[in-house]
Parts: sequence; C-alpha cells; structure tokens
Amino acid sequence: MNLFTEHSRVVLTEDLSEYGLVAGKVGTVIHVHRDPLGYELEFFSPDGKTMAVGSVLPHQVRAFAHRDMAHA
Repeated sequence: MNLFTEHSRVVLTEDLSEYGLVAGKVGTVIHVHRDPLGYELEFFSPDGKTMAVGSVLPHQVRAFAHRDMAHA
C-alpha cells in the first residue's frame, strides 16, 4: 500500500469520470485521510489554474516518475 504525504506528486491509475479525469493525469496530494486511507488531490492546468479537486483511494494512484508528463 502506498503512503504519500502532502505535496507529493502522484499519477492516476484509473479514470475518475466524476471529476473528468483520465488515467495518467498528474495530481498533487493536498490532504491525507487516515481512516480509511485515501488522498485528496488537486489537478492543475499547465498555466497553474486548478482544474479539479477530488478524493481517491490508494489503489487509484501511483508515485510520479521521471517518465511521466503533466497534460491538460
């Protein structure tokens, strides 16, 4: 199980249609829920505007890697 901290960059592993987000989208952890474990994420446009904020479970994200690219 992944345990990310606030300000970690993460990548969605599945689509989140309720937020209009697709797998591969890069987000930033803005809050860690402890019981049950989950994350509040913020997603930004390339010019820095907030596009979406949403909650995910640990299996819905993975660590950001150098090969990942933010996309709108």
